[in-house]
Amino acid sequence: MARFLQFDRVSFAYPGMAEPLLADVTAHFPEGTWTGIVGANGAGKTTILKLAAGEISPSGGSVRQIGRAQYAVQRTDAPPDEWDDFMDAWDPVAMDVRRQLGVSPDWAGRWDTLSHGERKRVQIAIALWHQPDVLALDEPTNHLDADAKRVLLAALKSFRGAGLLVSHDRDFLDALCSQCLFVFPPRIVMRPGGVTQGMEQDRLEQAHARDEHDSNAGKARRLMAAAQQRREAAEQSAARTNRLKAKKLPANDHDGRAKRQLAKLTNKDGWGFSQSSALRSRAAKLLAPDKSIRVDYEMGFWLEDAEKSARNYVAELPAGEIDLGDGRRLVHPELLIRPDDRIALVGANGIGKSTLVRKIVEHANVPPERLLVVPQEIGEEESRAIHADVKRLDRGPLGRVMTLISRLGSRPGRLLASTTPSPGEIRKILLARGVERGPHLIVMDEPTNHLDLPSIECLENALAEAPCALLLVSHDERFLARLTTVRWTLVRDGDVVRFNVTMR
Repeated sequence: MARFLQFDRVSFAYPGMAEPLLADVTAHFPEGTWTGIVGANGAGKTTILKLAAGEISPSGGSVRQIGRAQYAVQRTDAPPDEWDDFMDAWDPVAMDVRRQLGVSPDWAGRWDTLSHGERKRVQIAIALWHQPDVLALDEPTNHLDADAKRVLLAALKSFRGAGLLVSHDRDFLDALCSQCLFVFPPRIVMRPGGVTQGMEQDRLEQAHARDEHDSNAGKARRLMAAAQQRREAAEQSAARTNRLKAKKLPANDHDGRAKRQLAKLTNKDGWGFSQSSALRSRAAKLLAPDKSIRVDYEMGFWLEDAEKSARNYVAELPAGEIDLGDGRRLVHPELLIRPDDRIALVGANGIGKSTLVRKIVEHANVPPERLLVVPQEIGEEESRAIHADVKRLDRGPLGRVMTLISRLGSRPGRLLASTTPSPGEIRKILLARGVERGPHLIVMDEPTNHLDLPSIECLENALAEAPCALLLVSHDERFLARLTTVRWTLVRDGDVVRFNVTMR
């Protein structure tokens, strides 16, 4: 029996929402096909995955699912429920997926010491271990280095069920997906091919729709002009008719000719007004909002209050060693960050980058309010606290933060109404609040994780113009190539992680 997933006029709203997050979604996800789910942060992509996997039920419509479903969550702060069972399993499937995704036996029992990239591979391995018919993956390439992405791509290409993939990694979507569901509320549309092909099709459709709208606007203007002419003519004629009515009919109008002429003029006046109204109605229909045209809000993030520190160094970490656990240690020289340094910190998953970043932040030499730190992951409980803190801001500060968030592509009204913002939206809140304080040092661990594609471009443009110091940890080489001039590379040598410095 063929395995598939079908959405039939599905709608969904979280409690407290004035309008549904998703409305009238119809889509088919066939067996042997990967479908990319593409859209802005907070548009409802994760909700679609949860509906597909049966984690939540639709508010309206139906989700028809043939077979078993697995959902791999976006966050990596908590271990999956089957973590211990999976690591203890020695069945052929468990051994095969551990081999495919490079899940080492010595990872058992030490979730807290695994890097987020290693945790992500475990999440996906457990989902594949269940051999589902429907597999829903939320941001599977977050935190992964280039080698891990290649391993993951090969594993997912061998999956034979119906696959759904939420990702902002354009290359990965293009390599894996044969169709993409574009979530641009209120419009949600399925397009064939990868995300690049789909975005080009969207661009052409939007251009065609806008051309048609402009043409209709021209027709409407001409119809309104004709309607005005008809109305003016009818008003002039009605004035003449009224003057005739004011006169007494001739006494000798025995055959009623004058009366009939007056009635004819009255009918003609009424026809003129009716024609004017009909033309205005046709113009209004042409000017009606076209739901196929997406409103592109003004975007562009800026760092106008950021400035270069007057201090010699904005961070100073003495030479030393950092214990990484399990007998591993990171040996580093004295690390100095000057006020205008732009540094990339790179290395394989699990090598100690985030540990080193935390140590550097502890030795920052700037006032606390001038330090902007965006960590690699923000737990769900902390996310709720950040969200609640923002909602308590006074009107002025709240307005400034929401303006910045809006220019990063998220809708402030929807963000404030939500109970648990998406990881991408939480990162935007941290960015907005940090930027408002005028940073001297910006430290970002995997800055492009969770952010949608337009937001990544906005952030990149803003950081390119920032006058302050940057320390960026990322596997996104294009992002780093544009923004950094110094590279700190961590390289493993047995149980020792060594430090290399290169200039670009």
